Amino acid sequence: MPYVLILGASSDVAVACAHEFAANGYNLYLAGRDTESLTIAASDLHIRHRIDARALKFDALQSAGHEAFYTSLNPKPDITLCVFGLLGDQQTAAHHWIEAEKIIHSNYTGAVSILNAVANDYEARKSGVIVGISSVAGERGRQSNYIYGSAKAGFTAYLSGLRNRLTAHNVHVVTVKPGFIHTRMTEGLKLPKPLTAQPEQLGKAILKAVKKKKDVIYVLPVWRWIMLIIRNIPEGIFKKLKM
Repeated sequence: MPYVLILGASSDVAVACAHEFAANGYNLYLAGRDTESLTIAASDLHIRHRIDARALKFDALQSAGHEAFYTSLNPKPDITLCVFGLLGDQQTAAHHWIEAEKIIHSNYTGAVSILNAVANDYEARKSGVIVGISSVAGERGRQSNYIYGSAKAGFTAYLSGLRNRLTAHNVHVVTVKPGFIHTRMTEGLKLPKPLTAQPEQLGKAILKAVKKKKDVIYVLPVWRWIMLIIRNIPEGIFKKLKM
């Protein structure tokens, strides 16, 4: 059976994706910093779904080791999900570079580093699927989260270029724009329920997008129309809004 590599496998979204893919017969590599919890999760997935699940040490911020990490995988994954990211604190990031740097590396440069290695392998093999979790926050800079949003904007553009490059080599790239998600990362935020997806919804939507070879998906369709409106607000008006 094919293997799925989940990068940032400790998050709520990653756990939901792991269970969705495992329930459909996929073997799993669970990669992240907390190998202790990932080992427990891998054992649970193995018992529940009778698939092979392995916990692997991976740090998105340690790009020097990304090539070696991917090279060590045997067998190589058929599908790679890049789930890791960091919302961070906008106010802190605006005044302290160390916070801004962490947000940028967690959402953009760390992802580009590992996915370059994956993309080169898939291109050579002429098969594979890459799924990147981006964000609607990347569609237009807003004062409330422009450090995070700018990193996600870069990631969205990266995935688009990767898709353009790899299509001719039978490799598919999916960009996922979830909008609000009810997770540990958003705990404490007042999120509107009609606009907030559950992790399980993402898991199902991502598996469907992989099978149907979707290019870009909004997990809740309403976000497509919300962002269409936001993108088309004239800059003279937009800059005066508190968003």
